[in-house]
Amino acid sequence: MQASHLHRLVVCVITLCSSTLSAADYTSPYKVEFTFKQEDLIGDLLQGPRGSWKDQASVPYHDWYDASYQKRWRHWGPAAKHFDPPAGIASKSPEWSRQRVIATGLRFVGYTYQHHHIPDWEPPADWPKDEKQTTPVTKGLDCSNFTAFVYNLALGIKPTGDVQDQSMLTAAPGPGAGRTTTVKRIELPSKYEDFETTLLTGDLLFVKNNSGEVSHVVLWVGKIGRSPDGVPLILDSTGSGTKDSNGVSIPNGIHLRPFKRGYWYASKASHALRIIPEGP
Repeated sequence: MQASHLHRLVVCVITLCSSTLSAADYTSPYKVEFTFKQEDLIGDLLQGPRGSWKDQASVPYHDWYDASYQKRWRHWGPAAKHFDPPAGIASKSPEWSRQRVIATGLRFVGYTYQHHHIPDWEPPADWPKDEKQTTPVTKGLDCSNFTAFVYNLALGIKPTGDVQDQSMLTAAPGPGAGRTTTVKRIELPSKYEDFETTLLTGDLLFVKNNSGEVSHVVLWVGKIGRSPDGVPLILDSTGSGTKDSNGVSIPNGIHLRPFKRGYWYASKASHALRIIPEGP
């Protein structure tokens, strides 16, 4: 970001909605305010080939539903391609990268919770089913494939999509092929109030289940998040049930959600990973 932008504190509110909303009548009370202009932050995703949904996979789109892949891919569908780093990233600040990750993730708000590798994989009725799937099969991602795909699309850094393996990363492939990025583990504070000063926008926050195993991951939105009651926000893909600031149940899938005191996210938080280094 140029210094003039920093001094003027230009705020750009990016409203990003999906055409595949799981609950079309749901209106979120949450938003994100970016300090970068939309064109600067994700212009290549909105207008360029990088944003094409048909270019998400490691195989061409015409092979996505090839019957010969059914046994190999099962319900997961094709693997994600490894995206090149976005043009000009070497001149961008860490803060730009952090906000780009969240802006990229918001492009998929409304996609449902699915055990898929890429968001726009939508298998036909005769494709192998996920035995654990209780909701209709459509476009979507699960928690760790969402965080992995967002980092991959946004920055060309491609973490594993397995949640437990992702939680133990010390390095991730990228940006682009042939390079690796160091991943830093962040231990969490004992006090709820200190989460906001400990975590940075774009950090991966891992959550344990009742058995004490890591079973979920979210993107920490941080200081650019806005909620009516001032509660910190996270962005993730999960089932329905979490209530927003208005007491309304948030639909399943990819949405902004509150990080409230006593909620599962806070009470079962394990640790965080920082893929984007500290910096301005």
